[in-house]
Amino acid sequence: MTTGIKEHMEVIGADGVHVGTVDRVEGGRIKLTKKDSGEGSHKGHHHYISTALVAEIEGDKVRLSANSDVAVMFEEEPSDPR
Repeated sequence: MTTGIKEHMEVIGADGVHVGTVDRVEGGRIKLTKKDSGEGSHKGHHHYISTALVAEIEGDKVRLSANSDVAVMFEEEPSDPR
């Protein structure tokens, strides 16, 4: 299903609430744009959501199987290369 995910698509939770915007797909994860990175220590960093959470692609939107408030709990920072 990840083959249909394109740059700049909106990522929404199962509840229809905006989670982020696709920067690109890297491996089994959706990399979100920095502008959707949140506030505080998360601001300015890319976040990633597992493609396992993708329920369907609807036009220019990627709908997740989890509600937005739950989906952001699954967001990951990039792996530390150290």
